[in-house]
Amino acid sequence: MNPTPPLEAQDRPARLTVGVVGAGRVGPALAAALQLAGHRPVAVSGVSDASVRRAAELLPDVPLVTPAEVLARADLVLLTVPDDALADLVTGLAETGAVRPGQLLVHTSGRYGTAVLDPATRAGALPLALHPAMTFTGTSVDVQRLAGCSFGVTAPEELRMAAEALVIEMGGEPEWIAESARPLYHAALAIGANHLVTLVAQSMELLADAGVRAPDRMLGPLLGAALDNALRSGDAALTGPVARGDAGTVAAHVAELRRHSPQSVAGYLAMARTTADRALAHGLLKPELAEDLLGVLADGGDGPGPAARPGQGPAAPGTGPDTPRGPESPDGRGHDHDGPDNPDGHDPDTPDHGPEGGDR
Repeated sequence: MNPTPPLEAQDRPARLTVGVVGAGRVGPALAAALQLAGHRPVAVSGVSDASVRRAAELLPDVPLVTPAEVLARADLVLLTVPDDALADLVTGLAETGAVRPGQLLVHTSGRYGTAVLDPATRAGALPLALHPAMTFTGTSVDVQRLAGCSFGVTAPEELRMAAEALVIEMGGEPEWIAESARPLYHAALAIGANHLVTLVAQSMELLADAGVRAPDRMLGPLLGAALDNALRSGDAALTGPVARGDAGTVAAHVAELRRHSPQSVAGYLAMARTTADRALAHGLLKPELAEDLLGVLADGGDGPGPAARPGQGPAAPGTGPDTPRGPESPDGRGHDHDGPDNPDGHDPDTPDHGPEGGDR
């Protein structure tokens, strides 16, 4: 990725007073980043104890006021509330006359572009959608993590330069997203980030059940390498029993999961089917092996699989000199059979946000 060129003086936004509506995990961090760039936070709204603590830590001495008062004091207002609360908030602020002409209104929802801000735009506000593609902790570490973070940017063409400049001032990298593409963009991030957390947490639980004392330490190098490989090579990075077509191993996995963690079976089967489809389309999974594998997956793991066919012994699938092997991995070393191969509530104070949206 080419580094973003430095802003010329005429492209920089004027120094602005900044307000935050919704002191979840995201709003105070973005305001703190803008403060480092020379802007001045002047007001923040938040109700819960967690919001008050976050605002005090990241925006010390900035007064806690009502949302209407935030808009009265600030030139640039960050609307960092849950996706489902955003439209009603904007409508309410516009109907009560809180929006001022020429005021920059910025929301951080991944789901929406600028259309959700239409009531405020009709009242004279300047609408921007700036979505940081990052998960937030609600602590000062988030400000440093913004360095190099991609932002999904949607704005009217005449505000594009200002929107991108604000992102750059926060340390981020602007990525232009068309209004019509916001839902797809948001879904893509949710698949990659939210589902990853679920998969990792589930994997750690299963390893703990298997007697592993430090599941996080075991998974760290494996998942780090898998993520790096996937980002570099896409589907070519697929490895493991599904990509190899080891139907017996997959059947054994499902049997163990049914015994120890039945709630994880549906997710395993869904991901295995998707992995098989991608591996087959990419030429990693041989068609003659895919038939048995897809049969196991269609049966929900209840089918016999090749390892249990009549005339065959109980040898563990994936062993022995005649075991079919898939294509080599991208590094040319073949596949390792010793282990798995891989690569914010609806109150403005809900402390959760990431690429999925949610309270900011």
